[in-house]
Amino acid sequence: MHQINFKTFELIAIILTVLGKFLFMDYLNWRFPFVLSATILWCAYIWYRSKTNKGILKYWGFRTDNFTKVLKVVLPFGLTAILAFFVIGGIQGSINPTWHIIPVLLFYPLWGSIQQFLLIGLVAGNLYDNPNRKLSKHAIVLFAAVLFALVHYPDYWLIGGTFILAIFYGYVYLKEKNLYVLGIFHGWLGALFYYTVLDQDPFLEIFGKLLNL
Repeated sequence: MHQINFKTFELIAIILTVLGKFLFMDYLNWRFPFVLSATILWCAYIWYRSKTNKGILKYWGFRTDNFTKVLKVVLPFGLTAILAFFVIGGIQGSINPTWHIIPVLLFYPLWGSIQQFLLIGLVAGNLYDNPNRKLSKHAIVLFAAVLFALVHYPDYWLIGGTFILAIFYGYVYLKEKNLYVLGIFHGWLGALFYYTVLDQDPFLEIFGKLLNL
C-alpha cells in the first residue's frame, strides 16, 4: 500500500469516526462502546503502521525526546486555562466536586491523545507536510481548529473551548510534534472543564449504567 493510500484511508477513517461520534455518542448515547471501540481501532492502526514503518511514531509525534521542552510551552497555557475554568465555574455556580473526576483524569488522556492524533496530527500534520500544499500554516491551523470545534457540536461551551485549545495546540504540534504532552493536557483540561464550567459528570455518563450509579 503506497503512502497516498494510507493518507486516503486515514481521511476516510477520520470522517467515519466523526460521524460515529454524532451517531453513537450524541444520538444513541452509547458513549462507552464508541469511545472504547474507536480507541482500540485507532491504537491497532497506530501499532500496525509502527510495524511497517519504523519512523512513523516519531513522525506523528509519539515521542519522548522533546517531552520536557513541549511541557514547558504547554504548562503555562494549561494553568491559565484551569484558572479560567474555576473562575467561570465560580461565577456560574457550576463547579461539581466529586471523586468521579479521579478516574476521568487517569483515563481521559488516552482518549485525548487519540483525538489529538486524528484532528491535529493527521489532519493538520498531513496538510502541512503535503509537498504540494497551497495553504499557509495559519490556514491549516485554523481549518483543524474549526473542524475540532465542530466535532463538539452542539455544546457551545465545548465548541469555544476546543477551538481555542486547537489553535494553540496546532501551532505547538506543527513546530514540535509531541502528541504525548498534548494528549495528557487535553485529557486533564477536558476533565476539569466538564466538572467546573459544564457542571457535567462524564464518569456517570459513560459508566453510570454499567455500574448502576
